[in-house]
This record gives sequence, structure tokens and C-alpha cells, in this order.
Amino acid sequence: MTKSILASLALATLILGSTNGTSGSPRVETQGSTKPTIVLVHGAFADGTGWQHVIPILEQEGYSVIAVQNALVSLAGDVETTKRVIDAQKGLVVAVGHSYGGAVITGAAAGNANVKALVYIAAFAPEAGEPIGAFLEKYPSALGSALRPDAAGFVYIDRAQFRDLFAKDVSTAEASVMAATQKPINGNAFGASVETAAWKTIPSWYLVAREDRAINPELERFYAKRMDAKTTEIQASHVPFISHPEAVARLIQEAATAPVK
Repeated sequence: MTKSILASLALATLILGSTNGTSGSPRVETQGSTKPTIVLVHGAFADGTGWQHVIPILEQEGYSVIAVQNALVSLAGDVETTKRVIDAQKGLVVAVGHSYGGAVITGAAAGNANVKALVYIAAFAPEAGEPIGAFLEKYPSALGSALRPDAAGFVYIDRAQFRDLFAKDVSTAEASVMAATQKPINGNAFGASVETAAWKTIPSWYLVAREDRAINPELERFYAKRMDAKTTEIQASHVPFISHPEAVARLIQEAATAPVK
């Protein structure tokens, strides 16, 4: 075997070892650190870049941060992807989910002793076996009438209504980019459920967005109360991690620094 082939094999081994099966995401080494790794999980109509205002704040405070990129094809697939990322971290983890991402962390963190806290940002927090959309009729929002499915059953938000219903307190320019780059979700995902609810055994924090028009704030309060989560409320739209990143980062740090019980 030639030296060039041996070198190529060595490089491939190094690359594969560094990704550790996390769908291309590098493994964040936190061994020896007293700070947990923060795993951020986006919701529907978005991807991991939505956390771009929160990540620098957390990193400046010395946290290792990784944002999961979920396909939004199925809840089971997104739970699997997120679980791989969480399991790949060394040491303690704080899992943060926005909107649909709350359902994802509820399933992905279940049974993992390294997850010290869950943080829900205006998010779904289903019980085991409970469809994500179980309470949308009881707690309606204005978003439902603005959803537009494509021929394959993937759902978008009508761009003309996007800012008003999803990101009212975000600048017009940034909201326009969010609307143009929105990542659709398979509509069937909201009828799916998780097998185990991680919040039953892991301490949870919840941020209620009082001006949310995508998820009814009363539904957010219902979830927070049912979880017995440490709850904070903020005057914000559905995306406080974009309009109020400092407040969101502060809540994440509160969860990260809380004593492990």
C-alpha cells in the first residue's frame, strides 16, 4: 500500500472520529470544564442559524454551544438526530428547544443522565404518547389560518403574514429574511408523539412569550405549570431568542448554573 493511500486512510479515520456519528456536527469536547454544553434545537419554519444572536453571548461566557440542524421531515427523525448530538457531548448538557423543538428535546433527552436541565422557549412540551398538536383547538392561535401546505404536505407560513404572526418584534429586514428562508415542516409531525417525556425526570425552565401569536401564551403557561418548570415571562413574539437574545441567554445560564439535584 502506497504512502499516499495510507495518508488518506489516516485522514478519513481522523475525520470520522471527530464527527462521532453526529450527522456532520463536530463533537464538542467539554471534559474538565465545569460548564455544561448547551445544545440548541430550532423549531418549525427555521433552522439552527436562528440562534445566531444567542450563541455569541453564551460563548463569551465560556460555554460550548452546538445548534442541531433537524430535517423537519418527522418528529421521530428529529428526535433521533438531536439525541445523537446530545449523546456525543462529554459531561453535562443543557438542552434548549424552541417551539416544535421543545417536543424534540422532550423525546431526545429522555433517559440521558448527562442532561442536567431542559429549557423551553415558547415551546411545545408534550406528555408521552400525546400528539404535539393535542391542545391547539383548546388554545387556538392566529397562525393556523396562515399555514400553506405544498403538494408533498410540507407546511410554510404565508410570507405576507409572517412578521405579524411569527416575529412582530423583529426588524422588518430581518423578518423578511426569516420569511424567505423559512424551512417547512411535514404537517404530519404535529400528530406525532414521543415515547417518554424527559421533563418528568429532568429539571425544566420555561420562557413564556406574552405576545406570541404562533403558540397561544395560555398553552405555554399550561405546559410550564404541568412540568412544574421554573417559569419566566417576557413581552415578546414567538421568537424571543431573536428579539431578546440577552434574556434568553440569561435563562439558559440560569438553568446551566443551577445545582444538580
